[in-house]
Amino acid sequence: MFASAELPQKLDKKDFRELEPKLRERLLTAQLEMIERKNFSVVILVDGLDGAGKGESIARLYGWMEARHLVCNAYSEPTEEARLHPPFWRYWRDLPAKGETAVVFGSWYQPILRDRIYGKLDDDGFQRALHQVRQFEEMLANENVLILKFWYVLPRDEQKKRLKAIEKKSAARHVLADWSTYKNRDKAAEVGEDIILATSKGYAPWFVIPSEDPEYRDASLAQTITQSIELKLADGEPREVAAPPVIGGLEKRSAVDAIDLTAKLDKKDYEERRQALQDKLSRISDTKAFAKRGMVLVFQGNDAAGKGGAIRRVIRPLDPRIYQVHPISAPSDEEKARPYLWRFWRRLPRRGHVAIFDRSWYERVLVERVEGFATHEEWLRAYDEINSFEAELIESGLIVCKFWLAISADEQLRRFKAREETAYKQHKITDDDWRNRLKWDQYAVAAGDMIDRTSTRIAPWTLISSESKHWARVQVLQTICDRLEEEL
Repeated sequence: MFASAELPQKLDKKDFRELEPKLRERLLTAQLEMIERKNFSVVILVDGLDGAGKGESIARLYGWMEARHLVCNAYSEPTEEARLHPPFWRYWRDLPAKGETAVVFGSWYQPILRDRIYGKLDDDGFQRALHQVRQFEEMLANENVLILKFWYVLPRDEQKKRLKAIEKKSAARHVLADWSTYKNRDKAAEVGEDIILATSKGYAPWFVIPSEDPEYRDASLAQTITQSIELKLADGEPREVAAPPVIGGLEKRSAVDAIDLTAKLDKKDYEERRQALQDKLSRISDTKAFAKRGMVLVFQGNDAAGKGGAIRRVIRPLDPRIYQVHPISAPSDEEKARPYLWRFWRRLPRRGHVAIFDRSWYERVLVERVEGFATHEEWLRAYDEINSFEAELIESGLIVCKFWLAISADEQLRRFKAREETAYKQHKITDDDWRNRLKWDQYAVAAGDMIDRTSTRIAPWTLISSESKHWARVQVLQTICDRLEEEL
């Protein structure tokens, strides 16, 4: 879930100086209105990797906000007094009044994270602890506390460099603790993902903050806080801002933006690799091991990215009796009368079979989000619902492969025109395709958020350049074969 946040996200110092006054003005305006209304309070929780600059980030935030209405609460091991009370007592005690803002370090997540990493918390205990956190945060949200949770991330090499720099300046005990967590970085990332998946709710969202560049880090934090307060002021409900920062032109690179669109494969190599992979897929799908499992394939991507062509190369070596392709379009009246996942539940494959979705449940956070067919609350909630849905599929024995096929805007235009000029392809191009193209940037934002929030260890996204159809088709087949070999 941290893929795009670990991409190089930078803000030139000159651009930051130009952006800073706008940031400060809008943030302060939102805070002052909140102070005047006194109808909700804000809790800003900071967590994530040691060395990411959480303290520096909050220090700068203090300089931008009205500090008299801002308090910082830092928690470490509970005091003797705290031990005589229930675990959440000290957090309840320090909650800000309406109109006020509290920044929280070492929150209720720290004991759970630490004990899980070091094996002091088993699966049942971990789930019980997360359930208690969800109950606590939902209660706060119901009492009009706006909860904003930030997870700071850094590339491994950068974290190591920063910890060495900190070590040179200080021999404090916390430095030893920082190195200890660095050594457990992989486990911490795994536990962190589990925590975020279980506790990122519309009423208490997590935001992942790329922290390699201090200016980008702090601007991203300030803008997210600003947008969240503005939304809360606008309608009185706790809402998450799932779009990237928009003030002053600060942009977030997503995993989709990082796809290398130059990847190609010549026809001869394509034919050889395609045939070999199709033969392998045919053999694997005919095994007893596969008959006990089953597979779900999800294809999403830019319009005209070649989803249909890739699907045809996948089904060619399969026995027609074991697969079904489901082209997904707008829901029918019957489907609209039921929860949006209903139409996908009823299309799931039995064991030993394959269900292929040409577009899928992800339309909820793509088309329905961008076109306004789903409310802000509905598509925001859908990330968690989709992750839970896919976890159920996997727990039942199904293998889930998800593909995002990407092309450039120029290549899409070329393919659109080719479809219009080719009689047997004209049915593929519609007025909706041209309308959607006008919202290219909005769809790019939605796709980036989708990848960030639903690419998990158990159901990762595979991002493929489809600028070259040969390349894309081989990569799809290779991924499916690799996953089957890993799972069976």
